[in-house]
Amino acid sequence: MAEAVSPRDWIDDVPGQVACALAEDLGGGDLTAALIPDDALVKARVIAREAAILCGAAWFDEVFRQLDSAIQVQWQARDGEALAVDQAVCELAGPARPLLSGERSALNFLQTLSGTASAAARYVAAIAGSGAVILDTRKTLPGMRLAQKYAVRCGGAENHRMGLFDAVLIKENHIRAAGSLDAAFHAASQHADAGVLVEIEVEDLEQLDRALAAGAERILLDNFDLEMLNEAVQRNAGRARLEASGGVSLQNVAAIAATGVDFISVGELTKDVKAVDYSMLFDIEQ
Repeated sequence: MAEAVSPRDWIDDVPGQVACALAEDLGGGDLTAALIPDDALVKARVIAREAAILCGAAWFDEVFRQLDSAIQVQWQARDGEALAVDQAVCELAGPARPLLSGERSALNFLQTLSGTASAAARYVAAIAGSGAVILDTRKTLPGMRLAQKYAVRCGGAENHRMGLFDAVLIKENHIRAAGSLDAAFHAASQHADAGVLVEIEVEDLEQLDRALAAGAERILLDNFDLEMLNEAVQRNAGRARLEASGGVSLQNVAAIAATGVDFISVGELTKDVKAVDYSMLFDIEQ
């Protein structure tokens, strides 16, 4: 299980994200749930239909908190925990109408964030023992950046920068706009505050040599094949921390890690999300 991490530690807008999700689904009201007697009570349980890493409990809870605070949710697992096929994840009890109205939004958060966490866990397992670290990227679902980065941590991987505001990553177009690799790196060195990560992306071994000569302490190796990665690690000789990026898959990530790079960033964790299959089953209270 991944190290425990709470979304409340660094995500302040769980209520806002949930409110948006409910607004787009409910609109002026749930026409179908209105057919159910308003005094009907139900019990329900959520079942994982496939093996997965659980993530999204705070969003799930918040859906029902906003719809009706009388709804009770009891969890049998927590974020970051591995789930087996057909494992019960949580039990709910309360008024039928708001439970019906919130079912889809609650499961949408759970399935999406669990999908991200599960993908991260698969990559982490694939490189176990290598010393390399799996990182996410900024290729996230719009409006879900921090939620997905939280899910990555639940899966045992780590976060790259949160956005454009907390680190400098000099990429190809920055170099072109600045006029040269050296000019872009010099500008970053002059303007970045103390403690801010400054990383430069290189596309070939010649650029790597120039970045090292300029004094770069962290270098992103963009779309290097295995032969180039091995050569890059040899040329670097421990001077800078190296990050492999581009074309990473579960099929090749172990081989990439074996080259000796420090980090491997994987856009697939957050942009190619395969939702985890959950079901919510209702029982009417007599």
